[in-house]
Amino acid sequence: QVLEMFDHAYQNYMDHAYPADELMPLTCRGRVRGLEPSRGDVDDALGKFSLTLIDTMDTLAVLNKPVEFEEAVRRVLRDVRLDNDIVVSVFETNIRVLGGLLGGHSMALMLRDGGRYMPWYQDELLSMAKELGLRLLPAFNTSSGLPYPRINLKHGLHSPESRTGTETDTCTACAGTMILEFAALSRFTGEPVFEAHARRALDFLWEKRQRNSNLVGTTINIHTGDWVRRDSGVGAGIDSYYEYLLKAYILLGDDSYLERFNTHYSSIMKYISQPPLLLDVHIHKPLLNARTWMDSLLAFFPGLQVLKGDIKPAIETHEMLYQVIKKHNFLPEAFTTDFRVHWGQHPLRPEFAESTYFLYKATGDPYYLETGKTILENLNKFARVPCGFAAMKDVRTGSHEDRMDSFFLAEMFKYLFLLFADKEDLLFDMDHYLFTTEAHLLPLSLSTCNHTGPRRNTTAQELLDLADLDDSNFDWSCPNTQGLFPNNPAFARSIREPIQNAVDKSCPRPGPRGDSGPQPPLRARDFMANSPEQLELLRRMGVSLIHLKDGRVQLVQHATQADSAVDAEDGLRFMQEMIELSSQQQKEQLPPRAVQIISHPFFGRVVLTAGPAQFGLDLFKSSVGARGSVALTEPFSGCSEVTNPDLLAGRIALVQRGQCMFAEKARSIQRAGAIGGIVIDDNEGSSSDTAPLFQMAGDGKSTDDITIPLLFLFNKEGKIILDALREYREVEVLLSDRARDRGEREGRVQRGGGAAV
Repeated sequence: QVLEMFDHAYQNYMDHAYPADELMPLTCRGRVRGLEPSRGDVDDALGKFSLTLIDTMDTLAVLNKPVEFEEAVRRVLRDVRLDNDIVVSVFETNIRVLGGLLGGHSMALMLRDGGRYMPWYQDELLSMAKELGLRLLPAFNTSSGLPYPRINLKHGLHSPESRTGTETDTCTACAGTMILEFAALSRFTGEPVFEAHARRALDFLWEKRQRNSNLVGTTINIHTGDWVRRDSGVGAGIDSYYEYLLKAYILLGDDSYLERFNTHYSSIMKYISQPPLLLDVHIHKPLLNARTWMDSLLAFFPGLQVLKGDIKPAIETHEMLYQVIKKHNFLPEAFTTDFRVHWGQHPLRPEFAESTYFLYKATGDPYYLETGKTILENLNKFARVPCGFAAMKDVRTGSHEDRMDSFFLAEMFKYLFLLFADKEDLLFDMDHYLFTTEAHLLPLSLSTCNHTGPRRNTTAQELLDLADLDDSNFDWSCPNTQGLFPNNPAFARSIREPIQNAVDKSCPRPGPRGDSGPQPPLRARDFMANSPEQLELLRRMGVSLIHLKDGRVQLVQHATQADSAVDAEDGLRFMQEMIELSSQQQKEQLPPRAVQIISHPFFGRVVLTAGPAQFGLDLFKSSVGARGSVALTEPFSGCSEVTNPDLLAGRIALVQRGQCMFAEKARSIQRAGAIGGIVIDDNEGSSSDTAPLFQMAGDGKSTDDITIPLLFLFNKEGKIILDALREYREVEVLLSDRARDRGEREGRVQRGGGAAV
């Protein structure tokens, strides 16, 4: 099953996207930087160097596809250029492209030396890796040795054409996740300059640690070494710095890396680890939590704890993450300490699968095979689309985002395949290789070849001194897992069960929605612009409401117009709450609705993020949705009497934003017999990727007469439906609170075609 899923993703990239960097699986085309709307820092990984192909090369070898691997190598050598005039992330280019080239080189050597494949290979990928390494080296030209976060592949840093080189800050992981790739490049080529620069950056970060807590911050000034962000955790911004300290010791054999890792790890377990949680703290006040939520990147940490040999906390944290996944199908990009969604996105990250693989290797517990099966099933059920696998825009609704990052092919399928593989399924012995943070394979033999830097081995006396300070058996060796799990799966189960109970207690599975009890009068979250009673309360508080032409409402308070001083204070409190609520909705994008295309050839696999209305059928409070074929309203604005009611009857009407209030559009299509409506933004290029969703407001009058559901799509998502309608005569959609599988669609939702919903 893993192989079939990989083929589906890889072949769609090759068919629809190559030589572009990444596949856009909803629109079945390649993502070319500069031709698509900018996504900000996310696009810094794209360098017009066929990123996904390079990132996927060694996955082909791991998945026992030597013929496809050889073909991929030939394509990279023939088609890829590394001198493009483009600004890229030094960190992402290192782990994905340099790591991909080195992993491909390692696999090519393995296959060539085996005598059956690639006799023609003469280190061509290594030559490309060296070229790229030389193009990245100028980034390290700082007084601290910490690299600039970005570089122009063609022009470097400081020339007028480079368009970069003015940055002052970088993340700790960005500067501290270079040593494996750069040291491997030095060991493979015999040129010490790469390892020396990466080592200098690590040395500087170690010197800048907070000496009392032995923790590092998240962001650092590359020129002064001052911490810009002083919060510390094991997730985004720091994660792979810790990973590379331990793995540098494993790959390179230098004891100082292990000493540093153990020092940091002791502080992590003392301050950040609050089993089963891992919460950020302040480096100067490590007993003070810096935030009350966790990000999904920390899911790698149980796997790192397995390498460390600390199995019990690895089981605890992994189980907590698994229970969150069971609630939401995927791990949200961020979630709170009571395991609720903080940020709803999920870009198909592989870190949880990585930790699952390592825990299974350490314990042999079949529980982790079942965990892997759950990952597979959720990917197929919720993320699979006709042209690949689409990232989740919001795990609460199942809506999709038009992206399939290269790490999905580089890491996810590699770890899942290895989780289920028997020894005979593999071309080579995995124990001879180390995974980079992007799951690229570097041979452990590098520790003994072309050693390029000073090496200091810990003396026996130093080991005795360390033993006096800390008698933990986990500091210098991994425990025998057979001793921890002596044919007794109850041991691991006894660790997991309390975690399961804690998550269930804090975050029960969603049940029927109902009244949540009495609330203080007119709280911002309860405000409805179409309620006469609430409008009167606003007037008493000196708050006036202005309806804008685009359907939004604007609130303005004049304290002098309030009925009393007490009312004025209530009005001020209400406005403050409304500002906070608006800010929160922009961050969390409020609970969105879903438009799911269920007709051929989509079959429910394309889900678009939609905004709700404050009137009509609330799909979030109802177990039923509106299902029917879509039809264009004439006139498209829906602001005057509909001229094609026969076509709209029993269908989902498409209308364009603008010219009148949203409620007026809903009434027009409802009179024409439509069973639901979709408002498409008229602002060219707008997208839920870049703009926060909002609720379509009423018109200040009673909207009790509107009974059909109305959803809002930004321009980019709306065009997907319009393009489908142009290509296929019938396009059937489901309007709902979330994506639904086939059984739910057929069993719980009535079809259109005249049927009332």
